[in-house]
Amino acid sequence: MRRALLIGAVLLTVVPASALAQDVYTKAAKAQFDMIKVNLSKTAAKVPEDQYAFKPTPEVRSLGELIGHLADANFLICSVAAGEKPPQGGFEKKQGSKAVLTKAIDDSIAYCDGVIAKLNDQSGTAIVKFFGADTPKLGVVNFNIQHCNEHYGNLVTYMRLKGIVPPSSEPAKK
Repeated sequence: MRRALLIGAVLLTVVPASALAQDVYTKAAKAQFDMIKVNLSKTAAKVPEDQYAFKPTPEVRSLGELIGHLADANFLICSVAAGEKPPQGGFEKKQGSKAVLTKAIDDSIAYCDGVIAKLNDQSGTAIVKFFGADTPKLGVVNFNIQHCNEHYGNLVTYMRLKGIVPPSSEPAKK
């Protein structure tokens, strides 16, 4: 009986270590990005083109500028985690059409997906310079997720003001 309890105790101490060997932090970051990227992509596709110029007040970005800003930020922030130069940018300032901005956000999401796919819990601890500070690559990825969620909140407000149901509030399809 004591031997069985000892073996059980040893196994319990090994399980957390084996869980860490399965890239739990990277998988969590990927899952969180997977949630927000769907809402961003659906928002860009759902909002009518004539609403892309909408600004609740003159001092803030338009809806289209927000989508462009998110595309620019995804390319920029994920490129830091990848140790590369951003492959694209300038969408916020270009104020392109709905088609251009929808493609930009989707391309930026695909780029970030590729960067995250190349990371694991070990490589994600590699330090990069981010806003002048030493930051682990997974910390950069998590910052991007927070940034996406922050601006999705802005987009939700814009959509609600225009009577559009945000993707995250749509009823689940059966």
